[in-house]
Amino acid sequence: MANDNEAIIRNAYHTAEGNVVDVRGWIDSFTEDGVFNNIPGEASYRGEHLGDLVIGFAKMLPDVHRELYRVNVMGNVVAVQLAIQGTFRGPMETPAGVIQPTGARIDIPCADFFYMRDGKIERFDCYPALNIMLTQMGAPPDFASAVNRR
Repeated sequence: MANDNEAIIRNAYHTAEGNVVDVRGWIDSFTEDGVFNNIPGEASYRGEHLGDLVIGFAKMLPDVHRELYRVNVMGNVVAVQLAIQGTFRGPMETPAGVIQPTGARIDIPCADFFYMRDGKIERFDCYPALNIMLTQMGAPPDFASAVNRR
């Protein structure tokens, strides 16, 4: 079962690669009630929206690749240390507006936790280092506006 869970997770990552982008395959990796939690983005995705971030990253980083450094299987939990890599070639939608692509190379440290049920992903908690990603994109966090706020 542990090796099966690792194979399922590795296949799910494969469906989200820039040269593959198989959104249906990604969604089908989840249970019917499965959830994808983007922790720093404070957003959760279910159903057909499970593929929203896969599509978003593929548009922003058309050559997106997830370099898996460690895959640890603990029964029905799979913990992965990885980097999300690619070239910032597509716009990034933000609440403040669109960040235009710079062509910068992106290499984001990330930790992912998958909770499995019956051979599918029941819950996926994703922890990308958003501050590092934004800095690499040329849009570092704006501390000055917070410091100057009264």
